[in-house]
This record gives sequence, C-alpha cells and structure tokens, in this order.
Amino acid sequence: MNAISNSFINGTIEKLATPKSGLRDTRSKVVVVAKTAKEKTQWVSSMLPNWEHAVYVTDDRNAPLHTARNKGREANAYLTYIIEHYDNLPETVAFIHSHLSSWHNDQNAAKALQLLNIDFVQKNGYANFRCHTTPGCNPAEIQPFRNKKEQAGIDKHEAATERAFAKAWTELFNSTAVPEQIGVACCAQFAVSRNQILQRPLAHYIWFHSWLMDTSLDDATAGRVMEYTWHIIFGQEPVYCPKVYQCFRNVYDIWDILS
Repeated sequence: MNAISNSFINGTIEKLATPKSGLRDTRSKVVVVAKTAKEKTQWVSSMLPNWEHAVYVTDDRNAPLHTARNKGREANAYLTYIIEHYDNLPETVAFIHSHLSSWHNDQNAAKALQLLNIDFVQKNGYANFRCHTTPGCNPAEIQPFRNKKEQAGIDKHEAATERAFAKAWTELFNSTAVPEQIGVACCAQFAVSRNQILQRPLAHYIWFHSWLMDTSLDDATAGRVMEYTWHIIFGQEPVYCPKVYQCFRNVYDIWDILS
C-alpha cells in the first residue's frame, strides 16, 4: 500500500495525530453550523467545548439563529453569520454542515476542528477541511467553457453548475473575466481568519447574499455555485488544490502522509 492508503482508506483517516501541546488555544473562534430543523447538532456543543457555536436553522424562523429564507443551502447561513457579525468577528471562523460524519469528510467534523491548525488559518487566511482532492480537483471540477459534448460525460449536477457559472460569476463579482477552470476539494466546509473576511467590505457579503436570494437558479445549483466560489472570495486562486500530504501538514499538522 502507498503512503496515502496506509492512513487514508475510503476517505477516512485511520491514524490521526494528537495535538503537540495540551494547552488550550485561547484565541477567539466560532464554528458556524448550517442545519435544517430536523437535523441533530447536539454533537457540536458536546464535542467542541473549546469553540463558541452559532447554529443557524434554515427552515425555522422561530429558531434563535435562523436565515430569512430556506434558500442557497449552507451558503445562506454562512453569509448570514458574516453579515450579522462583521463588526465583531472572532479571530477564526469555521463553517461546517450539520452532520458529524459524512462521505465527504476526511474525518468526522469534530476531529477536524479539534486538530485544526489555527496558526495556518491565520497565516493563509483560508483552510479547506477536506484534503482528499476528489471530487473538486483532479481535474478542476468547474470548467465554464467546456462544450456540451464534453459535459456529456460528467455528473449532471456538476454540468448544471458549470453551465450556470459564467453568468453567476459576472453577477457576483461584476466582472466578465471568468476563470477557465475552478477547482477546490468539496464540499463547502472551511475555516477563515477574521483578517481575511475583512479584506472585503461588508457590502460585498450583502451583495453575495442578495444574489443568492434573488437568483433564478434552483436551490441546489445556487448552493453549488457558492461552494466553488468560497475559496476565491477568501483570497485564493480559482484552482485551489494543494497536494493531499501538504494539506494534512498545513491544516491538521499531520506529517505521516508522505505523498
């Protein structure tokens, strides 16, 4: 077995490093969770006592934290948090889904946050929680100028996102300089620094949220457009696909994955 397969089987890390120090990181940090009313998120408070929690319910306006409408999937909750807290952000903000475990997590979400290298988040501004590069990279998932014949061989949801992306890009960024390729490991779970969020004025986030609420795209496609846009919003190149081993070293301080 190669170096990755020893530690990485079916998308799950078998052997995880433990933090080098038992000292608690006292820097301010919040985990923002997007959920529906029926989804269970008790694990957030029980397994992440060192994080503040902001759990947004997307389909219950009576919930303490909620979105105005149930549209745009997790992007709605993420943007709502940024807009509501722009003037009082913690040093680190993590944005995650409601589930503890999923096929698209390299490890369960609690473990990812427990191991997260805050120093890297502060230095780089952005850290994707998924290191395994498929789907999203290998090759770059979104290629807006791919023709219909080339699109015939790809997943229908990916194709729908790809067809919508160029127009969405011009609307989101007021720019016609649409990247030829957009790639990032799925699936819209990441951490960002306060300084990186503040690189954009509040008006940008309000605009992104307005686009999400007003677009004629269906809920899934609009959410996927945002999924492949977050890393760009937070200062990364359109194709953000670090090597698996480098991602584990940077994001989790795990060094036993060699390639």
